[in-house]
Amino acid sequence: MGATDPPAQAANGTTPPKTLSLRRPDDWHVHLRDGPLLQAVAPATARQFARAIVMPNLNPPITTVAAAEAYRQRIRAAVPDGLGFTPLMTAYLTDNIDPAELEQGHAETVFTACKLYPANATTNSAAGVSDLAKLSRVFETLERIGMPLLIHGEVTDGEIDIFDREAVFIERHLEPLLGRHPGLKVVLEHITTAEAADFVRAAGPQLAATITPHHLHINRNAMFRGGLRPDFYCLPVAKRERHRLALVAAATSGDPKFFLGTDSAPHPRHAKEAACGCAGIYNAPFAIESYAMVFEAEGQLERLEAFASEHGPRFYGLPLNGDSITLVREAHTVPPRIHANDAAGVATNLVPFHAGAVLPWRLMAD
Repeated sequence: MGATDPPAQAANGTTPPKTLSLRRPDDWHVHLRDGPLLQAVAPATARQFARAIVMPNLNPPITTVAAAEAYRQRIRAAVPDGLGFTPLMTAYLTDNIDPAELEQGHAETVFTACKLYPANATTNSAAGVSDLAKLSRVFETLERIGMPLLIHGEVTDGEIDIFDREAVFIERHLEPLLGRHPGLKVVLEHITTAEAADFVRAAGPQLAATITPHHLHINRNAMFRGGLRPDFYCLPVAKRERHRLALVAAATSGDPKFFLGTDSAPHPRHAKEAACGCAGIYNAPFAIESYAMVFEAEGQLERLEAFASEHGPRFYGLPLNGDSITLVREAHTVPPRIHANDAAGVATNLVPFHAGAVLPWRLMAD
């Protein structure tokens, strides 16, 4: 676990602020699921973020304009009135997806981006891409129309150690892809390694990366502290402490190539505590508070707004949000469980990130 307790004094020796106002942030990577789970979790994202890039790995996946539009309507219906939340939809790439479908969806402002899952890399990715060479026409289309490609950057070869999969993907696949398509806008999502942070930093302006709150707070020891801890199991898995520190340095650096993407991925409790437990950390309920802890611990609170609210929109070519949120310095305990009922009254038992911990910041209600 990383050391993220707030300092008694700010880095310049002054008293830490009691409130923190930010331009309303966006989440550039979130899983909202579908059905009863969507209804249970969507409000947690909408209460703090103005927009969110919504992952398409449903079952079946979102591969057509019609499916994305229908899913967008279901998300809007799950968000309480008055929150002003905009879901930004993505297309799930398969080996045989039609580039014309992607171009149509982008022209109609249904698809904001495309998501590349290597086949079997994570939840509901069996229909993902088996060979990047099969998507050369897709990449040419995305490069031509300026549509971002979002990548889950891991190889899935069984002989590659799970802790090395991101670094190997960058070497084997990402670097050659960028060489073949220098105009392609790419987001390397939820990076977890020093190698990824270094690669993104050194690459051209067409490459950016999202960083999650949990990868800023935990290293791989969290999964095994006091026993097997399934609530800290996610994909890509958390890595060594040196990697966590590299991510913290990248996120708090002010470099516009790094921005907020929670990768909040809820699973009901029984699916996490199973013989083959699901990967994913549900961090949406206290996401902005979680990021604030890290930035404050580094003495970089003044850089949180850019990371959370400016770098992402600028990379995507979207306007900055005009409204704001306020965090208040108020210690509060994260509940060990969140029991949410959907519109039909079905109970969903979820464990939030930081369950049982005391956080120093609280998002002020409107």
